Order: sequence, then structure tokens, then C-alpha cells
Amino acid sequence: AAEDAAMVRHSPALLPFVPGQEGGGTILAISSDDTNNDSTFQVGDVVVYGTLGAYAQYTLVPVTQLVKVPQNVSLDIAVSCYTQGLTAHYLTTSVHCGMLQTNDWCLIYSVGSGTCQWAAQMAKIQGYKVIGTCSQSKAAAVKQVGACDELIVLKEVEGMSYSDYGSVDIVGKVMDITNQKGVKCILDGVGKSTVDISL
Repeated sequence: AAEDAAMVRHSPALLPFVPGQEGGGTILAISSDDTNNDSTFQVGDVVVYGTLGAYAQYTLVPVTQLVKVPQNVSLDIAVSCYTQGLTAHYLTTSVHCGMLQTNDWCLIYSVGSGTCQWAAQMAKIQGYKVIGTCSQSKAAAVKQVGACDELIVLKEVEGMSYSDYGSVDIVGKVMDITNQKGVKCILDGVGKSTVDISL
């Protein structure tokens, strides 16, 4: 029954269904019935939010799910940071179901950009030891952030915008770094190129 309840809660009850879970925009109105608004938000505020149905021109969002965007941050950057930050947070705090403990090693692919860059930093905050992978062109920036205890630098595919995951023996390097123990958790933001390596 609990599985059915979870399925119903996350599935559209009626069609048509508006997809999307994260969004942003300008507050056009605030309900007078909203007792959660302690004047934190005003009409005209720019906000980001997480709610089902976000891919719409107008979205009804509970005030408790709004985050104000600072004036010096563009809306597209704010929504990206909100989405990537929340994803990185749950990946480093709950997805591994408590298998990863302080000082345990984890492998995070593609720490040079996007969600995985955030995840490496959040993993360090959690006390994990982080092995990251990135392309040669992003290695200096990754090292400057300092979120990785060890960094595996990959060659780039000539004429392409992605790394060559076959250019380095990632498994061998991970095993050397961890004294042949391997890692308990792998965060893979890449997919097809890395799945066999991870297994």
C-alpha cells in the first residue's frame, strides 16, 4: 500500500499533465489565505521554486517552496543553481542510504562542471574522501576549488566537448588510491561512457 501511495503521489491524477519540477519567475500575486507568508515575499519578487507543473507560463506555488533570487543573479543562473544544488545535496546525503560514512572514499565523475562540481564540494562537507574525474581543460579550476582529495585527469576527445573515459585506467587508479578497497559510492553524471567502468 505504501508503494501504491508513493506512485499515486508522484503520478499525474488527471490529464493533461504539466511536467516540470523546478522553475523560476516573478511573483504576480500572493493569496490572502496564505498564512505562511510573513511578508518575506512581495509581488514583484523574483524567485525560484520546486513544485510539480513548473513548465508553464504561470505556476501556483506554496510560499514555503519559494526561494528569493538576489538582485545581482540572473533568473537562468538562479534556477540552474537551485536545481543542481538540490540534486547534489540529495546525491551526497541520502541516495547512498547511509552506506557512505565519514572518511569513506567516493568517486564522482565529471567534477569540472554542473551538478557533479557541486556534489564534490558537498561530499567534502559530509566528510567523505572524494576522487574526482575531469578533463584536462578543467583540471586547474577543479584543483583550485579543492573539493577532491584525488583527481583523475582525462584526455579530451579531439574536436569534441567531452572527455575520453578510456584514456586512463580509472579502475586501476581508484584501486591504487584506496589501497585496493574501491569505493562505496559512485556519482555518475556521465552515463554510457562510464557505466562499465563503474561496475
